[in-house]
Amino acid sequence: MKKKYILLTPVFLIFCQLISAQEHTNHDVSVFGSEQIFGLLEMPFLAIALIFSFLTATRLKGGKFGSGMSLLAWGFAVMALGHLHMQIAHMFNYNIFKNIFGETIGNYIWFVALILTWGLSALGFYKIYKASKI
Repeated sequence: MKKKYILLTPVFLIFCQLISAQEHTNHDVSVFGSEQIFGLLEMPFLAIALIFSFLTATRLKGGKFGSGMSLLAWGFAVMALGHLHMQIAHMFNYNIFKNIFGETIGNYIWFVALILTWGLSALGFYKIYKASKI
């Protein structure tokens, strides 16, 4: 029974992603509202988190903590690219993934990027948690 739920979860998530992608509407790009301004303010903080996560992972030089921090850093890198993509899509109405790869594959790539971000971050936190339980 549990195997069915495990197999149905990705199908449900892909279905939700496709439904969500169909509901997005075009925004007026002539005026930047508070949503766009706060989105832009988010980018420097993401860059700082990305830089310091890689610096910390490098300083730890492998090991249990270092490998967990390295996974977190790569998860942050994918997240930062996703947020940059979202800001470009909201401000300039230009969806990079859909314009390069097409409507369907672009949605799947976006979905894979989300899962990759969550997976790398979760695995990194788990490794750090396991290493801290010495």
